[in-house]
Amino acid sequence: MLVHRYDLPDRFVSGTVGPPGERAFFLQARAGARITSVALEKEQVAVLADRLDDLLQQVGVDAAADSTDVAAAADAEPLDQPIEQEFRVGTMTLAWDETAETVVIEAFAATESEDDEAAEVLVVQLQPAMARGFAERAKIVVASGRPNCPFCGQPMDPEGHVCPRSNGHKRLSLD
Repeated sequence: MLVHRYDLPDRFVSGTVGPPGERAFFLQARAGARITSVALEKEQVAVLADRLDDLLQQVGVDAAADSTDVAAAADAEPLDQPIEQEFRVGTMTLAWDETAETVVIEAFAATESEDDEAAEVLVVQLQPAMARGFAERAKIVVASGRPNCPFCGQPMDPEGHVCPRSNGHKRLSLD
């Protein structure tokens, strides 16, 4: 198995490429000049952010106590270029390393079936403040897509959408 390992990287972020509705989501780790980018689904980014918050709360890392560290770890810059996808993420694991007091994220390459072993994995070890900064950015990235329909909650395209709550009829604007 090929392991892309980053222990306390310079940068670990989620980001997108493309316009809303056609965005490709990535996790990107960087240490010095070495960069690893892996593709994943929007839902995977959202779940990872939520689970990071849950994990940090479970292990007793106080959000208020490290808020200044999170502000310093906040990263609003775009993904590093060029983006060369190493693999598409299938499953992820999240753990707390008590000895190092760090979060460990493992993102395994997608496989054909659940019985197959992943050929590649991205392993990232983060300080709590950087993990919380990652989670905050990830939530912003996920939320910055297409607006949701106020009636059905599904994403709307710029030209609107056929809302199931309107019995399949497209809402017209009267301008």
